[in-house]
Amino acid sequence: MSIMRMIKVEKAVINMGVGEGGEKLIRAEKVMEMLTHRKSVRTISRTTNKDLGLREGMPIGCKVTLRGKEAEEFITKAFWVKENRIADYSFDKEGNFSFGVNDYTDFDGMRYDPQIGIFGLDVSVTLARKGKRIAIRRRQSRKLPQKQRITQEEGKNFAKNKFKIEVIS
Repeated sequence: MSIMRMIKVEKAVINMGVGEGGEKLIRAEKVMEMLTHRKSVRTISRTTNKDLGLREGMPIGCKVTLRGKEAEEFITKAFWVKENRIADYSFDKEGNFSFGVNDYTDFDGMRYDPQIGIFGLDVSVTLARKGKRIAIRRRQSRKLPQKQRITQEEGKNFAKNKFKIEVIS
């Protein structure tokens, strides 16, 4: 197999949507730091919704982006929590996949703390091949050739082989 055809994990984004700022968001950031050992970045509301009490520009969650070996290790831990299973519909047409974890205390070494509460999180994994930079660079960007793109089936096969998971249809 050519080195240009090999698929790798480009990044994993771990997201916690809290829906409000304040004390609840601070607790979610603390949980995120305990899980990833990284400082999180706050996500900001893009729209105003009076029914939900949201204003544009208001902090509503936090996220951490992991790359390389750290990303692969976190994905492996998250799949262990999900019992090494993922639904078929979790993969998009580019082979990327996303899944959710209902409770952070399911991770190994985490304990329930009544002062923090229960938080769930979402994990979004982006896959790429070498040469993807051609499509995302600022100068002289070009379309990625069809043979360099990752299909949904290739993404499923990569996840099965790399993380030893079962894809449920």
